[in-house]
Amino acid sequence: MKTQKIILDIDYDDEITIGLVRLAKEVPDYELFYHLNALNPFSFKRISDLVLRGNISDHYFPRFRAFHNSTQVCVHFISNRASQVIQTKTSHELFSGDEDSGFLLKNFQDVDYIIKTSEPFDDFSVILLPENLMFQIQNFHLSPEEELYQLIQYYD
Repeated sequence: MKTQKIILDIDYDDEITIGLVRLAKEVPDYELFYHLNALNPFSFKRISDLVLRGNISDHYFPRFRAFHNSTQVCVHFISNRASQVIQTKTSHELFSGDEDSGFLLKNFQDVDYIIKTSEPFDDFSVILLPENLMFQIQNFHLSPEEELYQLIQYYD
């Protein structure tokens, strides 16, 4: 008897909704996530960095993950600003085409973190925010043509 392979056709052509987090004041990662973990029933932990490889240098963006206790929804916080930039090649060209901005969302440099959930509805209201540290989370839609969309899908 032959085994039949079933291949799931996952539709990645839909937009995804991410949350944009802006901090009210400058605080280190560990302090922010200490306050988030104290307020919420789930606990954020640092996981491997999101790596954006360029022509000349690689940018490393810190990631934090938590699982909601009752629904088992996975919540990711990704830093919008690179914590580390490692030069991989030496360039002698004036304009190499490799951008050295160090931001995932180059047009939103005031955003500190990006939130992504494992569910398509992306209800960020389940996350209790620390007072006087964070502004309200802003919803933002990413289309499949954007580089950040592909990067998030790769790391999901």
